[in-house]
Amino acid sequence: MKRVVVGLSGGVDSSVAAYLLKEQGYEVIGLFMKNWHDDSVTISNECPWLEDSNDALLVAEKLGIPFQTVDLSEQYKEKIVDYMFNEYEKGRTPNPDVLCNREIKFDVFMKIAMSLGADYVATGHYCRKGTLEKDGKEIFQLLAGKDDNKDQSYFLCQLSQEQLAKALFPIGELTKPEVREIATKLDLITAEKKDSQGLCFIGKVRLPEFLQQKLQPKDGIIVEIPADATIYSEEKPSFNSEEESFAFESQRINYLKVPGKVVGKHQGAHYFTKGQRKGLNVGGTKEPLFIIETDVEKNIIYTGQGNNHPGLFKKALFIANEEIHWIREDLALKDGEKLAVLARIRYRQPLQKATLHQYKNGMYVVFEKPQSAITEGQFVAWHHNDEVLGSGVIA
Repeated sequence: MKRVVVGLSGGVDSSVAAYLLKEQGYEVIGLFMKNWHDDSVTISNECPWLEDSNDALLVAEKLGIPFQTVDLSEQYKEKIVDYMFNEYEKGRTPNPDVLCNREIKFDVFMKIAMSLGADYVATGHYCRKGTLEKDGKEIFQLLAGKDDNKDQSYFLCQLSQEQLAKALFPIGELTKPEVREIATKLDLITAEKKDSQGLCFIGKVRLPEFLQQKLQPKDGIIVEIPADATIYSEEKPSFNSEEESFAFESQRINYLKVPGKVVGKHQGAHYFTKGQRKGLNVGGTKEPLFIIETDVEKNIIYTGQGNNHPGLFKKALFIANEEIHWIREDLALKDGEKLAVLARIRYRQPLQKATLHQYKNGMYVVFEKPQSAITEGQFVAWHHNDEVLGSGVIA
């Protein structure tokens, strides 16, 4: 009988995942991960993890499976939180949820599970795992969940073959309403529980407040760049190669020399991210202001009016070699090769037509249509139909 450790988060998805595994005849152990205990940085008096671990315990009791809590807050702080602060300081915008899966759930947590004699680790993610044979070798596939509204394969886009080999996603074939229905039938305490929002760890913490505890505020200016600035209509230089033209398409615009007007002040460029609209506190513009670029060196935020401002759009992005990750290692591109894919640059974005171009020092993802707010530090994931082939960090 195969043993599975399921990460019970105290939510409805992992509760139903545990139930389904039991029905399928696995020996199931429930494990709750405590990722965060530094109460000095939670903002509200709510203590979500206590409530969540309690719900997880009640679910385990109801299903009749053994349950224990593991405290991973040390590893969490080191691998996720510190990384986040470093990224924000550099003016990049990290994605902690993608990292949490790669570094915690399918690494630290998986090792603990294996030490408990588990054959697999299961989570309540809306995605599926496929298997195919190639050259006599078994290859695992990460596939989108059946529920289009809830597909979470993006959050798992950094998993490796080794991690997928030991992963199970029991609810990937179901939709959210079906999952809730099963939980209601079983009378599980989590049946009606709202989906958790925000970061996978800080529970109820809002990001700017969280960042302010570690990153010092410093006053800077907010500049508005007009949509008809000449920099957007200049003729493109002529290029000697495709690689040169992609480099041009993907580069950041230097707005220091572009005429703009100062429209307000801010408390630190590193708290803000490209494409952001809220939190600028600048009124009086015809259309709302969107952030088109942040300069953390000079502590300046550049904005433009409306979500069609030309400063928001780019057709290409670059990924450095060490940041390219192929789930399907067998499909990895070599220098000079290209591949037509469907790609997304954020969770829940509809898939976009794009081409991957691999060069000596990295890879360009070139989109058919310009994309809004391509953000450094975020992950781009590329697909073939409903399979996630790989991902990378936007440079």
